[in-house]
Amino acid sequence: MTPKNLIILLSCLSFLTISAQEKKAQTKEKAKEHTTKTVDNKEIKENKDQLKTVSSTKVDTSKIKLKNIVKEIDSTSNALLDVNFKLLKKKAHASYYHQKFHGKRTASGKKFDNNGYTAAHKKLPFGTKVKVTNEVNGKFVIVEITDRGPFSKAREIDLTKKAFMEIADNKKSGVVFVTLEVVEEKK
Repeated sequence: MTPKNLIILLSCLSFLTISAQEKKAQTKEKAKEHTTKTVDNKEIKENKDQLKTVSSTKVDTSKIKLKNIVKEIDSTSNALLDVNFKLLKKKAHASYYHQKFHGKRTASGKKFDNNGYTAAHKKLPFGTKVKVTNEVNGKFVIVEITDRGPFSKAREIDLTKKAFMEIADNKKSGVVFVTLEVVEEKK
């Protein structure tokens, strides 16, 4: 082996050693983050036990609008909602409204806001709250039915663009398979 090749080989080995050390450091940092999250979750669970609440539903979103009250929910914890979910349909096609409808009147008489959490359904009564869950990633939103549609036999529900983008993995896709559940208050 020539001295020139030896120098190249040694420099490559030193680079690989540095890369391995960097990976170990990153792994240690991730382990610290995981430990912190575990501690935080324990603290959250202890606080909930003091309030005598029972965790039953995993929540991904930061805000849910229910009965005109916005409840703040910590996305890393489980939260008890005073509602039941009645399954309406699985593997339903959901799409979103075009921007040209923004500001126009809906079938219920309300002004359409593409930045809100509303939807169109063919049969559900106006004002019905529906939990729309993306079947691929588990993300969900709760929307209020304010309009009729979609006017395509293949689709079940039209969401506002904001609601659709919150649950979609592929932001360029126009249709997502979802599970629809009607939100009912506990009695």
